[in-house]
Amino acid sequence: MSETFRAIVVDRDTDANGRTSLSSSLREIGPDYLSSGPAAAEDGVTIDVEYSSLNFKDGLVVAGRPGVTRAYPIVAGIDLVGIVSASTDSRWALGERVVLNGAGLSETRHGGYAERAIVDSGSLVRVPDGITARQAAAVGTAGFTAMLSVLALERHGLVPGAGEVLVTGSSGGVGSVAIALLARLGHTVVAASGRADENESYLRELGAASVIDRSEFAEPGKPLQSQRWAGAVDSVGGVPLANVLAQLAYGAAATSCGLAASADLPTTVMPFILRGVALLGINSVDAPVELRQQAWRRLSSDLDLDLLDGMTEEIGLGEVRDAADRILAGATRGRTVVDVRR
Repeated sequence: MSETFRAIVVDRDTDANGRTSLSSSLREIGPDYLSSGPAAAEDGVTIDVEYSSLNFKDGLVVAGRPGVTRAYPIVAGIDLVGIVSASTDSRWALGERVVLNGAGLSETRHGGYAERAIVDSGSLVRVPDGITARQAAAVGTAGFTAMLSVLALERHGLVPGAGEVLVTGSSGGVGSVAIALLARLGHTVVAASGRADENESYLRELGAASVIDRSEFAEPGKPLQSQRWAGAVDSVGGVPLANVLAQLAYGAAATSCGLAASADLPTTVMPFILRGVALLGINSVDAPVELRQQAWRRLSSDLDLDLLDGMTEEIGLGEVRDAADRILAGATRGRTVVDVRR
């Protein structure tokens, strides 16, 4: 690899009136850029990055939206997959293929939208046998989050045959992988989509037993509604999640892992105290390494990689900015892999 390499870097600018704004650009940087400054890693595991991916948070960062990045300037990209090229940590040998999701990437540490990365080693996971680098990137934070959601529902007691399991935001990355996982595990999956007619064939191919329009959840409803769902994976928040909670069966749980609709949750305690339901928060960024390893083991056995390939498109670094606009507009589905070498 040449001494300089390409990266998408986010800067914070201040105008003459003291107003700040964020901007991103594709530029050439050098190794010193990664090992100095506020976003530098604390130890020395160097990765020759092969792939990253595009998640909703990446869209926010690249489009200059506030709320994700907290150190500047910073290399964007909350995922990376690549080969260890240098290491001061005896746990990681040269030539090993590793994956890192979240763990501060693109928030407080330089991320995966670069041809090289220096990362803290504590959250690294070896890519399981049978999964290619491209497929590991296609899983990315979205798929990793979907797997964490399934694990949380299982710990709460969800088993196949218990009833219908709802997935909101179903055509997005989290929703698509969640449907594929839940269906392969034997659950009856209902997919809620804002483009139900357009996406029905796609969602059924992933394993959804039925597809409903998200408009059914869009308007505020009663705090207790007819019991329907044995479990739910929600990535939208807001009024839709409040309605999902009101429709959970007695003792059931919903996972919350996103806020595409809203960060608000306009609900009451009634579903919790009268039906004993649970709301399980999913934090993929700070997941401990033992949970990361468990999730990736389960992904290697429970995710149909042919389905994953079918829901994946590939772009280069220079295409990320346009793709960020599309994901924020809700105009993408499935997973988007970023080949950082093109």
